[in-house]
Amino acid sequence: MKRVVVTGMAGVSPIGNDWPTIEENLRSQKTGIVHLQDWQKYDGLNTRLASPVMDFSMPKHYTRKNLRSMGRVAQMAVFSAELALQDAGLLGSELVGSGKMGVAFGSSAGDTLSFIDFGNMLTNNSVDGLNANSYIKMMSHTTPVNIGVYFGLQGRVLTTSSACTSGSQGIGLAYEAIKYGMQTAMIAGGSEGLCATEAAVFDTLYATSTKNDTPELTPRPFDRDRDGLVIGEGCGALILEEYEHAKARGAEIYAEIVGFGTNSDGSHVTQPSAETMAKAIQMALDDAQLDKSQIGYINAHGTATDRGDIAESNATETVMGSGTPISSTKSYIGHTLGACGALEAWWSIEMMRNNWFCPTVNLDNIDEACGKLDYIMHDGRSIHTDYIMSNNFAFGGVNTSLIIKRY
Repeated sequence: MKRVVVTGMAGVSPIGNDWPTIEENLRSQKTGIVHLQDWQKYDGLNTRLASPVMDFSMPKHYTRKNLRSMGRVAQMAVFSAELALQDAGLLGSELVGSGKMGVAFGSSAGDTLSFIDFGNMLTNNSVDGLNANSYIKMMSHTTPVNIGVYFGLQGRVLTTSSACTSGSQGIGLAYEAIKYGMQTAMIAGGSEGLCATEAAVFDTLYATSTKNDTPELTPRPFDRDRDGLVIGEGCGALILEEYEHAKARGAEIYAEIVGFGTNSDGSHVTQPSAETMAKAIQMALDDAQLDKSQIGYINAHGTATDRGDIAESNATETVMGSGTPISSTKSYIGHTLGACGALEAWWSIEMMRNNWFCPTVNLDNIDEACGKLDYIMHDGRSIHTDYIMSNNFAFGGVNTSLIIKRY
């Protein structure tokens, strides 16, 4: 089996599109949560809170022809992939189009604006607004396909459209493709474009925050006074590469992926199961051949929903005990759905390299129903560790756990 290392990282987020900016906001505990006045137009939508990526636009070298098949979710994915390839020193490399590099990428859905055109067809019996690229923008695999087409990839295209685990499954499946010798390198990650329809999904479940007048005070993962999640958007892209190949070309290596666990609850579409969450975490430890005591930090899924927080924290305590520091970066940018697993892996690697981990913002009073864990609260914490864990859990009972090693 091959070793798998991270040689490129990039993305766009509500608190910055480069690590120095993101780190500054994490250290100052500045969030990207805002009140969206435009959402007032949606009758019956209770939440007006979201976490948008501000001032995003594609660079001028992307032509009209390049962009015609890309909605916002694919644009963020392709742009992040370009930055990650550049960071890895592989942009324009022969490896990219050789068939030895593939892509594993996902999102909860395609570009929702394209849904309108098809909705018009079904509602008004008219194909006005449809064109040859309408479906390409809308389809669930729009992110990996557009990445593949733009960069001329001829390796594997793995679509990880699994809601909140899209990004982490993208990284996990890319890791496995390289580990078992199927590919030399992979572009991995997840993307999500902000849309009120996604907020409405959680709104109907009474799972969104309605602190509309105080966006700076929400979400509050694991806090007894939390009132729900906030939807965000963004994208994270990692370049995973076989270790010997990366070493031979003199690449800078940021970290090593050493463990991945994923499974399914097999019980309920929207209600999480602490038992199978715990099994996924244990699977990652087993894959990495590590003891729980070797993990120095956990990036929690931490959405700030009652059932999610309680199930996740108790599952974590069951496997990991109460001694591992843990925090949720969703407290800064909300729940970016398909992008969260990739953004959280990227940020966790950067924090490990800096020996500093951010606190969960707005966590003041831990819910007594949550697991007994070492929650990082109020201030960041200096930690030197060789191993970190990043966990994500999705609708449909899809569970993931990644373990990443310092290099």
